[in-house]
Amino acid sequence: MSDWVFYCWKCKNSTNMVDKVMRADTCPHCGADMHSCKNCMYHDTNYHNECKEHVAFYVPDKEKFNFCGMFEPHDGPFEPDDDIDLAKARLKALFSK
Repeated sequence: MSDWVFYCWKCKNSTNMVDKVMRADTCPHCGADMHSCKNCMYHDTNYHNECKEHVAFYVPDKEKFNFCGMFEPHDGPFEPDDDIDLAKARLKALFSK
């Protein structure tokens, strides 16, 4: 496998990888587990079990490492969480009146 770039779902930073993502790998920037549902290309909250793969087993914590054999790293950078930041700002403004 040649060099490729891994993007973390949590901190959105990139990491140059030489090999595949292993179950024990963590993001060097934030420490989040790399082999997790949220870093997988099949993760989608609109699907049953939040996974596009119909044979995937249930993983209760989508942010922690797991043993799913269907894991494929998300392709490309993640979008920023602007909607979460906006919601937090609105909530703070609501209660600071």
